[in-house]
This record gives sequence, structure tokens and C-alpha cells, in this order.
Amino acid sequence: MTTRVVHIEGGWDLERIGEAEYAVMEVLWQEAPLTAAEVAERVPAARGWSIRTVKTMLGRLLAKGILSHQEDGRRYLYRPAIARADYVAQESGKLIDRMFGGKVTPLVAQLAERDRLSPADIAEIEALLKALKQ
Repeated sequence: MTTRVVHIEGGWDLERIGEAEYAVMEVLWQEAPLTAAEVAERVPAARGWSIRTVKTMLGRLLAKGILSHQEDGRRYLYRPAIARADYVAQESGKLIDRMFGGKVTPLVAQLAERDRLSPADIAEIEALLKALKQ
């Protein structure tokens, strides 16, 4: 199964993964392939999901082309059809485009103004900028 993409000016666009679907994807990005029962066991217990709910999420993700599956006897094994890093890059880009006009500096300024940057975060950003300059 291939990932369903929409071509947009300057690149491609995957169908968006909802918050609940993302919880299922996090499980599968960490370990795959898994059966629906195995996914249900690994989804955080705080969600209180039944196997039926997990199967609903898996069905949605299959329909979007975000997951692929293969038969293994009477069960299906599910695996991501897209790498986590690729999805995160797309969603991050959309956020920056929508909220900050495609510029990263206002995002960092917003985080700094709201005390969302720890000293460790600032050190990591400084190290990254230093490496990018070289």
C-alpha cells in the first residue's frame, strides 16, 4: 500500500493524522509490525481504549494510506507507510507557515516570550546554530 499524497506547490502533502490516530502511530513508529491486539496493549492505558477502538483507528489510518498491512494467518500485521521524521517535518512546516508566515524566528521568539525555552533548550539551539554556520 502506498501513502496517499496530495501534490501541492513546492512539494507534497500527506493526509493529516488526528490526535487519537497519532497515539496509534506513535506505537507503530516505535515497533512494527504489530497486530491490532499488540497495538492495543501498547497504547497508553490512560486512554482507556478497547480493542474495537484501536481497530477503528487502524482502519482510518489504512484508509488514509498512512499505514500498510499484511495478512498473517487470520490476523493482520500493521506497519507505518511513512517515517515519523517525514510526518513531523511536514506538520512542523505547516505550523510555521500558518502561524508564523513561514519564518522560524517568530516561533522561537514566541516560545522565549512564554518561558517555554529552558536553559538546556537554549544551549541546544545555540549549538545547532553554531554547527549550521560552519
